[in-house]
Amino acid sequence: MTSPRPRFLLTLIHASAALLACACLLLTLWTGLEERGVALAFGVLVTVGELARWTGPQVREAAPLGAAGALSYALLGEDAGNPTAHGVAQVVSVVLAASLVGCVPHIGRGRGPVVDHLGRRVLTVGFAALCFQPLYKQGLFGDWSGPAYALLLIALLTVSVLCDAVLAAALAHSRTGWPFGPLLRDELRAMPGIGSAVCATGAVMALAVAVVGLWALPVFCLPLLLAQVSLRRYAAVRTTYRQTIASLARATEIAGYTPTGHARRVAALSRAVGRDLGLSEPELTVLEYAALMHDIGQLSLVDPVPAGATAGLPTAEQRRIALLGGAVVRQTGVDPSVAVVVERQADPYPEQPVAARIVRAVNAYEEKVRDAGPGGPLTALEELRLGTAGDYAPEVVEALARVLWNQRGGAVGVPPGV
Repeated sequence: MTSPRPRFLLTLIHASAALLACACLLLTLWTGLEERGVALAFGVLVTVGELARWTGPQVREAAPLGAAGALSYALLGEDAGNPTAHGVAQVVSVVLAASLVGCVPHIGRGRGPVVDHLGRRVLTVGFAALCFQPLYKQGLFGDWSGPAYALLLIALLTVSVLCDAVLAAALAHSRTGWPFGPLLRDELRAMPGIGSAVCATGAVMALAVAVVGLWALPVFCLPLLLAQVSLRRYAAVRTTYRQTIASLARATEIAGYTPTGHARRVAALSRAVGRDLGLSEPELTVLEYAALMHDIGQLSLVDPVPAGATAGLPTAEQRRIALLGGAVVRQTGVDPSVAVVVERQADPYPEQPVAARIVRAVNAYEEKVRDAGPGGPLTALEELRLGTAGDYAPEVVEALARVLWNQRGGAVGVPPGV
């Protein structure tokens, strides 16, 4: 059961986006559409960008071309040397209509959350247009030219992308209950990558259209499209890499050393606990890989451990298996930091890195709760709490309790904040 505060934040963001969208649509219908050719060109660009969007883990901007086109339209002051007449309401209306059209195939395929994506797009574009269009129409930027004007557009785009990062982190916090600070930190870390490409492309398209007209749009959107293709290929490589690690982790299950699905369950729960403790995305990736491969050292044993339950073994035997596992991981070519976590999962918790503390506690919980009946989760948590004097880190055990509370609707663990 999640706390009401994140849900309130989700409702607030959605309601703000809906109010802004309705107000802009009504005003645009009342006053009419200015410069329909320009509006159509940018609408098509945003639609194409939305059609080309993709979803998946660690995707910070699903539709970079759509974002760049929308922000470029929000900061457009001239078309081939002629001042434009569109305002904030028309910018938001055109971007919203184009985004809705581009999202239709994704809605049909069940890819989402589309509402969050549209809410972010409306609020971010509305903010950018509100910062630029009224002031430009009043002539406050009339004396800005050359590099100064370009820097102005880049500054406004940067602030808009920062606002989008805050919205993305707030929506993720509302959906998952994960700490807001680490989510925002991950969003900001992604900005120098795809965020900078969106800012640069948006600024270049706005400047180019102001000089040469709408023919600049297909020319200057091509580099961002190519960058998006490269990012998709990189994401596919990362997915294949993770699948390879997961296949290696299943070796202990195939050989009969550990129960089926044990490594996958430990990895999923470890990642959730890491999120609760505020680990960054790179740290969560190392944690997940280490959790998947935490039992691989058992392949070196002559006599398998019954049911693969290493948490009940003597400390010296646990450390031996952990060191064997670390040696195996190093031979696979996986990131050495993953091997360090696997090697140190049986050390005293004050000496362990955070990832090793998490893997040790979650693995013990998964082993203790197995085949323990209806009261198994509570009993396993109580045993972990009793072991916080030397075996398990207290903050990890309490984070595990909070995660279980959220996942099971309060049936296991302690209420958040207790």
